[in-house]
Amino acid sequence: MQILFLGAPGAGKGTQCKMLARHMDLPHLSSGDLLREAVRNQTPAGQAAKSFMDRGVLVPDNILIDMFREKLHLPECGRGFILDGFPRNVAQAKALDELLEEINRKLTIVVNLQVDEKILTERICGRRICSSKACNTPYHLKFAPPAAENVCDQCGSPLMHRSDDREDLVAQRVKTYLQETEPLIEYYDKRLILRTVDGEGDPDEIFADLLRTIKVLA
Repeated sequence: MQILFLGAPGAGKGTQCKMLARHMDLPHLSSGDLLREAVRNQTPAGQAAKSFMDRGVLVPDNILIDMFREKLHLPECGRGFILDGFPRNVAQAKALDELLEEINRKLTIVVNLQVDEKILTERICGRRICSSKACNTPYHLKFAPPAAENVCDQCGSPLMHRSDDREDLVAQRVKTYLQETEPLIEYYDKRLILRTVDGEGDPDEIFADLLRTIKVLA
């Protein structure tokens, strides 16, 4: 299966994607993780992306597509994959369509995780992450706090608060999502592969609902 997740910042895409990837034994292709991996491995797309990242500017769409092209052609994606964080707009979606056509694939289902904006703010502002790049374990002050305040349970490194997770920036991030990414809901709904899942509540209950939703199109 080829599965794409949509959802505003804080909707829980990362959590649900990781759970689904383990359950279905499929690779979880997060745009952020792929970008860091491509740079670390010095792939052609990674080398091109690094020049933009070093200047603190967005990586162009064509480089992101090249990065996904490198990954999707690997044998590990032969049984399917889960896309998280890409595409972010209709232009990227059309480019993804062309890429999937190259490898004779098409999306099986697009999952839209729907969460109220007030809950998004609470989720985002409470997020913390291990400062060790080798660990990167995520936490939440309310929903998944560390055993010791501001210390990673796994490696003992201090936790950090991402600069763009501050409350004064959350509204702008959600606004950007609504402007650029929400049109994808209509884009995929017209293809009859869009399914909306309630992203509020207990992660395990959300996951159970997700599995029921996916089973319909499996």
